[in-house]
Amino acid sequence: MTGYLILALLGALAFGALVAFRLPRLAWSIAGAALFLGATGYAWQGRPGLPAHPATPSTRAVAVEPEVIALRDRLMGGRFTADGAYLVASDAMLRTGDTAAATQVVLGGIRAIPHSYILWTQLGTNFALHDGDRMSPAALAAFRQAMRLAPKHPAPPYYMGLAFLRAGDFAAAVPLWRRALALSAPKSDYQQEIARQLAVLERVMQLAQQQGAAPPPR
Repeated sequence: MTGYLILALLGALAFGALVAFRLPRLAWSIAGAALFLGATGYAWQGRPGLPAHPATPSTRAVAVEPEVIALRDRLMGGRFTADGAYLVASDAMLRTGDTAAATQVVLGGIRAIPHSYILWTQLGTNFALHDGDRMSPAALAAFRQAMRLAPKHPAPPYYMGLAFLRAGDFAAAVPLWRRALALSAPKSDYQQEIARQLAVLERVMQLAQQQGAAPPPR
């Protein structure tokens, strides 16, 4: 019971801070979503009756860099949305190396928001990471569903290309990034970033061909 009492105490303290500092209603919504996700996770996986035990270190933590999140926010509308709350939770799981939990978080989001191209795109990314940086059938299906839901949005082809790139399949990544670039808003900062990354990738493939090395297989 101690764990649940501490959780209740944290909730009360958070509520008191919101009142004391007179924060705007948006902050209430964000804080409430964070507490809800935390409480749900604890209720689902928490075992307060067990004695303390050292945490098992992750064997494969996934780096979720600030610049990666910043680009994603510009591409897909930021973190302070219904979809974004699940992305934040997924990021936290990926940083610990728990790709299975990250995938489950996003699947939960899709059950709540089934037509979210944002969550389907992230699901494709998480499936690929969970399957050892491979474009598995599950990852491919998720990315394709994202593109069906938002055929004119650059995010699904960009992240599908990124998954192919992580898998070492440069040839498959290039046309997807070209499509993402073509769909990007003209002169937007994310368009410039995608163009820069595409230029680097095409240059790497060109150098490989000039040196007589075949690019990674499609």
